[in-house]
Amino acid sequence: MGLLSSASRSCSSCRGLLVCTCRCKGLLGCASCCSWIRGGTRREAAAVQETTPPAASEAANRKKKKKKRKWVVRSVCGRAAREAEEPLETKRKTESTATSPELDKNKWGTKTIWRKKKGKNEPSGLASLVKDISLSNSPKHRAAAGEILRIGNHNIPSRVFTFRQLADATNSFSPVNLLGEGGFGRVYKGYIPDTMEVIAVKQLDKDGLQGNREFLVEVLMLSLLHHPNLVTLLGYSTDCDQRILVYEYMPLGSLHDHLLDLTPNSQPLSWHTRMRIAVGAARGIEYLHDIANPPVIYRDLKASNILLDGGFNAKLSDFGLAKLGPVGDKSHVTTRVMGTYGYCAPEYAMTGKLTKMSDIYSFGVVLLELITGRRAIDTTKPTREQILVQWAAPLFRDKKFVKMADPLMDSKFPLKGLYQALAISSMCLQEEASSRPLISDVVTALAFLADPNYDPPADVIDPLPITTPNLDTDQDSQRETEGGEDGDHDDDDDEEEQEKSGGS
Repeated sequence: MGLLSSASRSCSSCRGLLVCTCRCKGLLGCASCCSWIRGGTRREAAAVQETTPPAASEAANRKKKKKKRKWVVRSVCGRAAREAEEPLETKRKTESTATSPELDKNKWGTKTIWRKKKGKNEPSGLASLVKDISLSNSPKHRAAAGEILRIGNHNIPSRVFTFRQLADATNSFSPVNLLGEGGFGRVYKGYIPDTMEVIAVKQLDKDGLQGNREFLVEVLMLSLLHHPNLVTLLGYSTDCDQRILVYEYMPLGSLHDHLLDLTPNSQPLSWHTRMRIAVGAARGIEYLHDIANPPVIYRDLKASNILLDGGFNAKLSDFGLAKLGPVGDKSHVTTRVMGTYGYCAPEYAMTGKLTKMSDIYSFGVVLLELITGRRAIDTTKPTREQILVQWAAPLFRDKKFVKMADPLMDSKFPLKGLYQALAISSMCLQEEASSRPLISDVVTALAFLADPNYDPPADVIDPLPITTPNLDTDQDSQRETEGGEDGDHDDDDDEEEQEKSGGS
């Protein structure tokens, strides 16, 4: 303040010539002695200096030599005056055109700090994905996404690809690289030269069966769940309004290709290969049910969703319908019925109450497909044989077990092993959900059957008979789709009412 007072006294000779318009509130008598202060403009200040008496000019020269006083005056008053007179945009332009190296350095340092702070506050890849994908306006949809964010601790290890990268990897999505297609879109084989990775690129159809919710759920689930029997998600892309998933490449395709859609020159799967695929799929389900926290209900287990690597090791894929299971004292999750007809558990189809036992039933159907070589639903068969479980029910009841074995195996299977495999399948297919086994028990039993050196005991338990409820009235709610999803994916599928129940 002393500096300001001395400056004010030095201006006494020209007091009244100018009216100070800056924010110094009279601390400075005027701007005539300080050409760097913009009482009006620099040109006005220069004109005033020309008309200033010699005594005032000398006082001004003495003040210019005192750099410290000049800096204080400039910082206190000059900057305030400029801010008062200049519009905000002009001020920004003036600041951005600094010519002093020191000012440039200070400005760059400030910009660097700002960038670092922005980096800390930027949303993670997981949060960005939730934000980028257009969810419906349902509060429960947003709540479900938020719950998955909390489970993932806002971390997502999957890479984000650009559309150009994936177009280059697949040779502009060439038909030559097409691996398959369905209601969800197309899958292409690709190659990334930089990392020397062979990839599978799933380009979802914008108007297809897999909607934004299914895309988001699959990215989040496969980014947070990691197991040798789950397919690895390498990354995703939402660039150019696309929805693309990038997986590890599975050279042998799906179980459906080798079991249910054989070409004339294809070699049928051996018994032990079938059992190895079965135990691999069961271990994937075991991880979801017993190790993942909270547990996950897969909800879409079927032959086309079981992929095979070069050694016929099974990996579960397509998690668009997966649901977080009940926790605590909750027994089930209430949700709209979705999945593929023929694999869906009867209690889930009739009530919409989803439990881990729903996956067990689906696994029993897949295991029966592996044993028999027949499809879960085959409309080319006679009416009574079109649904696999209904076809098998009388054979279980009459104990005609050998007739259920796949003819393509040419009787090259252990008879006791066949009985044991059918016994496991029949337990999984029990109509009463509480009568089905835990997946951990299924894994233990199948691990023995997958061992080529395993010798079943003499007292093999006969498979249990199974019953088949009439689900004809529920076929509309279980529409079969290529992608395993219901087309009306934007309805109330996320209405997870976790209810207490004495039984499922």
